[in-house]
Amino acid sequence: MAAAAVLALLLLSALAGAATGGDIVHHDDEAPKIPGCNNDFILVKVQSWVNGKEGDEFVGVGARFGPKIVSKEKHANRTKLTLADPIECCSPPKDKVSGDVLLVQRGKCKFTKKAKFAEAAGASAIVIINHVHELYKMVCEKNETDLDIHIPAVLLPKDAGSALHTLLTNGNAVSVQLYSPDRPVVDTAEVFLWLMAVGTVLGASYWSAWSAREAVIEQEKLLKDGHEGLLNVEAGGSSGMVDINVASAIMFVVVASCFLIMLYKLMSYWFVELLVVIFCIGGVEGLQTCLVAVLSRWFKPAAESFVKVPFIGAVSHLTLAVCPFCIAFAVLWAVFRQVPYAWIGQDILGIALIVTVIQIVRVPNLKVGSVLLSCAFLYDIFWVFVSKRWFHESVMIVVARGDKTDEDGVPMLLKIPRMFDPWGGYSIIGFGDILLPGLLVAFALRYDFVAKKSLQSGYFLWSMVAYGSGLLITYVALNLMDGHGQPALLYIVPFTLGNDDGLRLCSGCIHER
Repeated sequence: MAAAAVLALLLLSALAGAATGGDIVHHDDEAPKIPGCNNDFILVKVQSWVNGKEGDEFVGVGARFGPKIVSKEKHANRTKLTLADPIECCSPPKDKVSGDVLLVQRGKCKFTKKAKFAEAAGASAIVIINHVHELYKMVCEKNETDLDIHIPAVLLPKDAGSALHTLLTNGNAVSVQLYSPDRPVVDTAEVFLWLMAVGTVLGASYWSAWSAREAVIEQEKLLKDGHEGLLNVEAGGSSGMVDINVASAIMFVVVASCFLIMLYKLMSYWFVELLVVIFCIGGVEGLQTCLVAVLSRWFKPAAESFVKVPFIGAVSHLTLAVCPFCIAFAVLWAVFRQVPYAWIGQDILGIALIVTVIQIVRVPNLKVGSVLLSCAFLYDIFWVFVSKRWFHESVMIVVARGDKTDEDGVPMLLKIPRMFDPWGGYSIIGFGDILLPGLLVAFALRYDFVAKKSLQSGYFLWSMVAYGSGLLITYVALNLMDGHGQPALLYIVPFTLGNDDGLRLCSGCIHER
């Protein structure tokens, strides 16, 4: 694979370098908790019934004020939904509603004011329709004192609220049930995602080290055969391997940042479709490379016999046999990527792509690896946290989630559905959080092989432990931070570069031989 193609893959790996969770837009973190307005922000399920038949279930967010919403569905009452008049509820409703849930538009007055008017009219709860599709927090003003509110308030996104509004204006009898089930402390999806990431780095590192050792053995054989054979090998290149230097490590962050801004500005349905095509091309290349490497042990004659293909050159018969399957697999995933189990195909293509890049792209010494990870560390922190100052939202999180599109995030990430989470959704990790540390871990194993170090005395084992620990701390932080998206490299890089054996390796600035 050419160096330009590898650079493109590295750029794609940096698009979603953040682990994300939760669904609330955190625009009001600066609003302090005050007496009467100190609830934790929670997601709320709004189950509807239309003319006595069970309808759609919507998801909203509870307010910081008012009583807490029950967590058990069996404890939640099914209550009639009534449209407020006036619709914004910025003045007292014209009619009493005697225990109904009041549906109102967001309007321009304060959330607490709406809740007070709804409570005075006899409402048992208030459901507010947001003017945008995101979920924003309902907070109190700093100088508010009259916060004695005894009914719960829930904010719904625009599409969900509009659906309920349409049902009511068409004369349907609508009832709703409000409750907020608790999330599990640890979802099994996060465990499997951790195993998937660590297993990918482990497998890619051993393949990279094995390939390097095979190349050394082959070179030693050619040296015994004579100088002419060695010259032929050197003229033939280095088996398509690409070494990163310090300049390219720094340029990676600069170019990736420009590419990320372009994605953020141009993010739309058609642009995501373009990313899907690019991902499929890389996925086909990665899957084909992995399958050929595995199958060549059983089909050695097919792997060692070649045929000339126009515009491509010499291609093995085994590659020609495997290629149609890889193309069909990627096309089927692209066509059916919205179905519930499409994440399996995305993860297979993604893992194959990551493994192939770690096999092709190599860190020649720890100095380059440290520069690359340090730059990626700053890159991740900047685009997850600092970018909010200029763009008023986290650029990395917006791109990773695929906001402004109908897609469930960009394809350059691994994801697993939250199997036991009542709120559903996916646990995700960006390619960069696996690929970039994986380059350094693979270097450590290649060095151990060359230096003939055992697993216990070498650097690879401790690098793997450090990577796994850093990723584990990422998910702990994700759960502790109330679902805020976290830059995974913020935790992975210090662990990977900061372990004692890594420091000893760095002090010698050891190179592969």
